[in-house]
Amino acid sequence: MTGDMDAAGDAITGGLIARAIEGEAGDTHHTEGACLNCGTALVGAYCHACGQSGHIHRSIGAIWHDLAHGVFHFEGKIWRTLPMLAWQPGALTRRYIHGERARFISPLALFLFSVFLMFAVINTFGGHLDDLEIKPEGRQQIGAQLSDQLRIQKRGVAETERKLAEAKAAGQPTQTLSENLATRQKIVKEMEGASTPAGGGTMPNFANVKTGWPKLDKGIAKATANPSLALYKIQTSAYKYSWALIPISVPFVWMMFAWHRKRHIYDHTIFVTYSLAFMSLLCVLLTLMGVAGAASWVIAALATIVPPVHFYRQIKGAYETGRFATLVRTCLLLIFSSIALTLFLLLLLGMGLLG
Repeated sequence: MTGDMDAAGDAITGGLIARAIEGEAGDTHHTEGACLNCGTALVGAYCHACGQSGHIHRSIGAIWHDLAHGVFHFEGKIWRTLPMLAWQPGALTRRYIHGERARFISPLALFLFSVFLMFAVINTFGGHLDDLEIKPEGRQQIGAQLSDQLRIQKRGVAETERKLAEAKAAGQPTQTLSENLATRQKIVKEMEGASTPAGGGTMPNFANVKTGWPKLDKGIAKATANPSLALYKIQTSAYKYSWALIPISVPFVWMMFAWHRKRHIYDHTIFVTYSLAFMSLLCVLLTLMGVAGAASWVIAALATIVPPVHFYRQIKGAYETGRFATLVRTCLLLIFSSIALTLFLLLLLGMGLLG
């Protein structure tokens, strides 16, 4: 129940943040005369000086109306924005860049809402961190396998020692055998130092890993002692720092158009933000399809086909490039996206261990 409430709160928070970014006051009663925000005489439904709506409310029902608008309607813009984001992402990006701002949801507002919605859905239907823990029988199996490997290495050490003694007694060269023995002894020592008993076997103990950075070493030790907490911290970091995907991704898009002077960083930022919003919503859709019982091969096919097709359509429509140039940039963008995602995951790992 707590997880469901947290998920619902995440979705509501995302809607409220997006509504705040879109920014409009308002709605049940109309004030006449002067604007209640800046005092300017009202002419029409909105103040021409500060932009505040002439419609205000002071009722509980109107608050719920605002909440519903914030989560579901975005003042009606969502019904113009989402279809274009899905089928004409390039046209949406180009039209927003060229000044059609009031018609559509802003990229950042849509990105924030979609990310909050994605995490809400994943937290509700995507399983819990406890499911990722290794069960006792799994620990015993892994421990037994590691013990077997350790015994094999120890037998190798004993056999090499015997051969080395025979070679010395016979007056034969011993350099190769000595080097082999030293290598085997080092492997045994590392295996013994990197494992601890667990359920009759051994389990890797990464707390023995030392990087020379005290804070990071402390984080690794904590993650080893409590892997569920470490995973929770990483998940929380993904939730809080999802916006970092935008500055991480923009330079890669810029590199594809670096020689085009009429393309600006702002244009690439709009492109990236709308694209990330779509991918977040796609993740939501695939998760819900899985919950609804859709075949895994259908979900896998959509996850494989839709992103490159969407990249192609958005690049071609936003930057008005030819088919071949768009195809090349689509391939590059797929590679760059993988790099950007890897950098983001490394950032999350660092935040989780150092947090």
